[in-house]
Amino acid sequence: MKKGRILLLIGFFAVGNLALAQDYTFRVLANKGANEIKSGAAWQPVKTGSTLNVSDEIKISENASVGLVHIKGKPLEVKQPGVYKVADLAAKVQTEASVLNKYTDFILSSNSAEAKKNRLSATGAVHRGSKDAIQPQLPKNEGAEIFGNQLVINWETESAGPFVVTVLNMFDETIFKAETAQKSLTVDLADAKFQGEDALIVDIKSKTTGAKLADDSRPMVKRLSPAKAATIKAGFAEVSKELDGTTAFGNLFLAGFYEQNRLIVDAIAAYEKAIALAPEDPTYKEYYLEFLYRNKLKLDPNAPVNNK
Repeated sequence: MKKGRILLLIGFFAVGNLALAQDYTFRVLANKGANEIKSGAAWQPVKTGSTLNVSDEIKISENASVGLVHIKGKPLEVKQPGVYKVADLAAKVQTEASVLNKYTDFILSSNSAEAKKNRLSATGAVHRGSKDAIQPQLPKNEGAEIFGNQLVINWETESAGPFVVTVLNMFDETIFKAETAQKSLTVDLADAKFQGEDALIVDIKSKTTGAKLADDSRPMVKRLSPAKAATIKAGFAEVSKELDGTTAFGNLFLAGFYEQNRLIVDAIAAYEKAIALAPEDPTYKEYYLEFLYRNKLKLDPNAPVNNK
């Protein structure tokens, strides 16, 4: 009997702790400008990842915005300057559970201080190549599949441009070729020339220095199998019903959806679109940079270096 009472008390404490852990109304997923939150008597700066309770107030400054996610998963972006009661903002949101909740958790947990610390510990010492080497920011193996039609090709190098970007098929036949002075190029795979091509090889070369990718380091991007494409299409449709894909905030969720499904190429396109739609908001650039680091598409300057 005594043991039963102890277990019952433990159960009450566990439920109480769970309620406390979930005792919030919104989480902050994106923050631009000098916005503030009032909990109690004092105003404090808004930080990405922080929570808002129903009794709080939030102040949006001029030329600022905040991207919130309700505890049920519904997104809400506030762009108009002014002071808002969190209770009033919550009243604008439908309270049915949303599929976006798991992507919110994924985005925030992937960008937490603990996740960054663990990533650096797991990475170990990295070897930095020559400055003139061309480093494409595309996955080499896992994650090299693509669902959409926007193939965003970025690369890093100290070699001078212009650069020639070539997209080839599996037989090393050129399908697409373009010259650019930038270290970035977007290829529209909806073009008829790519029809029927299930695997594409990307090659990059500097016209000035002759620097180029070795044959075995050229990224390959593959179309999804019909079965996997159908699964992703269904998931995409479900997510798209609950967000606005024409906004930076909406594309942040899409990036999370793609990354969780290991569609790294599509996630790159979503992050690039988010930044293009909100170029003055540092949130999306910060999320994108951390995404590149954790997917080993870009070397983290804080990672230890192996000089051997």
